[in-house]
Amino acid sequence: MQKILPIALSTFLGSSAVAAELAVKLEIPKLNAPEYHRPYVALWIERADQSAQDFVGNLAVWYDIKKKSNEGVKWLKDLRQWWRRGGRDLALPVDGVSGPTRAPGAHDLVFAGDRGVLAKLPAGDYSLVVEAAREVGGRELVRVPFQWNGKAGTAVTARGSDEIGAVTVQVRTGR
Repeated sequence: MQKILPIALSTFLGSSAVAAELAVKLEIPKLNAPEYHRPYVALWIERADQSAQDFVGNLAVWYDIKKKSNEGVKWLKDLRQWWRRGGRDLALPVDGVSGPTRAPGAHDLVFAGDRGVLAKLPAGDYSLVVEAAREVGGRELVRVPFQWNGKAGTAVTARGSDEIGAVTVQVRTGR
């Protein structure tokens, strides 16, 4: 048994599988506003064909999770598109999806292809949708197309005009 275990272990470690992951770089611009509040942000995937059943699943929802009595949830309705497509049916917080609001700057996010919504995603054309809404501020939505097929792809960038800066999406292979 002692000789078999090292051989079996080295065989297992030597044949590591390569899985696709979705890498997202999201910029939240620093706005010069007299009363600045961090935006609520939702990231989700939808089918590129914009069919009636285009919503695929949530990747992230950033909101004020520390408000007492879970008050932050009531303002998620301001993310109007997200709320209509997939937000109103969630029991928040959602492990691995919910998180606190983020400060202005660039945020690098990586979603593993073997977890969450990506684990069940068939090959095809999709869009990453990012929506942001800010108290005493604006609301904005950006769509970034990508192809999910288990292979590394070219980075695609779209840019918002106010509440969202550049959003870059890339499918890449990871270990």
